[in-house]
Amino acid sequence: MKYISTRGQAPALNFEEVLLAGLASDGGLYVPEMLPTFSTEEIASWAALPYHELAFKVIQPFVSDCIDDADLKKMVDETYAAFDHSAVAPLVQLGSNEWVLELFHGPTLAFKDFALQLLGRLMDHVLAKRGERLVIMGATSGDTGSAAIEGCRHSDHLDIFILHPHKRVSEVQRRQMTTVKADNVFNIALQGNFDDCQQMVKDSFADQAFLKGLKLGAVNSINWARIMAQIVYYFAASLAVGGPQRPVAFSVPTGNFGDIFAGYLAKQMGLPIAQLVVATNRNDILHRVISGNDMSRGELVHTLSPSMDIMVSSNFERLLFDVYDRDGAAISDLMARFRTDAVQLDAARWAKVRELFDSQAVDDETTCNLIREVHAQTGYLLDPHTAIGLQAGRDCNRDRSIPMITLATAHPVKFPEPVIKAGLESPQLPEGMADLFERPEHYEVLANDLSVVQAFLASHVHKA
Repeated sequence: MKYISTRGQAPALNFEEVLLAGLASDGGLYVPEMLPTFSTEEIASWAALPYHELAFKVIQPFVSDCIDDADLKKMVDETYAAFDHSAVAPLVQLGSNEWVLELFHGPTLAFKDFALQLLGRLMDHVLAKRGERLVIMGATSGDTGSAAIEGCRHSDHLDIFILHPHKRVSEVQRRQMTTVKADNVFNIALQGNFDDCQQMVKDSFADQAFLKGLKLGAVNSINWARIMAQIVYYFAASLAVGGPQRPVAFSVPTGNFGDIFAGYLAKQMGLPIAQLVVATNRNDILHRVISGNDMSRGELVHTLSPSMDIMVSSNFERLLFDVYDRDGAAISDLMARFRTDAVQLDAARWAKVRELFDSQAVDDETTCNLIREVHAQTGYLLDPHTAIGLQAGRDCNRDRSIPMITLATAHPVKFPEPVIKAGLESPQLPEGMADLFERPEHYEVLANDLSVVQAFLASHVHKA
């Protein structure tokens, strides 16, 4: 399988090359030249498979020309054996045809573990085969960083540098990153917001001369392998509620559009998904472009759901590439204009987006009210991102005879503030993490200056 750039000017690569490249050389994002598709009968035959076996079925076509089946099975088995629930991604019913898909049973208590624990193993496997070393540079609004560090900290072939916005992630999120003591792990608290972190990563990929011969790799969802691994749990959820014979709907709290783009791909691959709802907070660019064709940045605000405090949703470019009939030149022009101006999609293209997605933006007050209400009615405790997803699913639900599944993207312990504001007791850390607040932290606070950050990387990498 070959992968092509959304901007049309980078060479087509195989999976191994895309895994290590992250961002395309023309600034675009890699997508498969063609998607594998599965028949209803084939999907139905997977109904009794445990999660790791289902993951192998879904992922194998994307990597088969680069990674042997036996090696892939071993990596997938090891990845999901580390999750603390036998179902890996269990479903919890909250109401009539209303479900929550718990994606927080991995080692860092967030959905990012599904992809990043596998990504670290895939990278280590490929780098060992090649005899190479890679420098990972990533930006996080909270959860990506800890999951990436956990996935890469044991690697002999990687140095990992994670940028997070200083004082704009929760304390649990920060400590999950900064209390990891490993020679190849470096945390940077950038004096800016997440979009600043993300732009710094993109600018560094565009010109890597500062590394003097070493190469950058990506763990953000600009890396195709992240999206690939997330496709699996859409199939798992559908099968758990009677799919593929029965259609399902999903509501997805998302800031960078990666998680819901995986759902869009699952639908393109043959999974009967009746509705996809984009759920976001006051940083509502995705809702504005879907509902009103307003693709403008606006001012980034700090909310009680900080993992979605994003105004530049990188993975939306992957969707636009499809919507614009895979015209790389059109996407390149659109993204260049978006960097400095507000843009609108062509009317016909916007209509396609509207056919594919519904959307809703949910404010902090509504989020806290729903956390309190659901806990009172069911005893179930939502994290703020999941609460936003649940509210958006209720607001946008087109057919209540179809199961609406909200993706629960994080354990509520990672975001105690909105739980306390909802009038509830602060969630307790799981047993294996009970001493998190006593562990020493290791991170650098750096200015929002590309040259300063690049100099830090250059002076701390291990040479191959």
